[in-house]
Amino acid sequence: MIAGTDEAGRGPLAGPVVAAAVILSPSQRAILCDLGLGDSKKLNEARRESLFRAMNSLGVLWRAQAASVERIERNNILQASLWAMKRSVLALDVPVDRVLVDGNRLIPGLPFDQKALPGADGFVPAVSAASVVAKVLRDRVMTVLDALYPQWGFKRHKGYGTAAHRDALVRLGLSPIHRPCFCRKILS
Repeated sequence: MIAGTDEAGRGPLAGPVVAAAVILSPSQRAILCDLGLGDSKKLNEARRESLFRAMNSLGVLWRAQAASVERIERNNILQASLWAMKRSVLALDVPVDRVLVDGNRLIPGLPFDQKALPGADGFVPAVSAASVVAKVLRDRVMTVLDALYPQWGFKRHKGYGTAAHRDALVRLGLSPIHRPCFCRKILS
């Protein structure tokens, strides 16, 4: 049983980092690949949402975990991402024989055989699926957070450092969901 894991949201100035772990059956993999499954960064929002709905319709086994801004600040973004990946994998309801991790780092303390594969979200379907799940969930969280903090425009940029977001930071300062360590240069 192979699980793929990936994260979304390492680079933004605000919001959590979200990781997902996915297990695909051969038939699920074939259907999703026919639907255009790939690296979530190369898919538009409508395609990611469509793939996410298809995964849920097909009964794809997935789990996700968010690492809070506080965890990111306390442990750094890499450690927070690895923590969320570990929690996602451990939450799967079936025993896992191997975990394929997008990136060049293994997940510390994970009690399964694992292999780190840079760029796996572009060529390993289970990792691609995990990247889609993580990105869809993170984008949805940022849309909800936009309703709480509308002046920063999170619904539009999802916390990434766009010009409009940087301008809002300079005008308004940090919101409770900003990552202070990511915003220091902008605010200085």
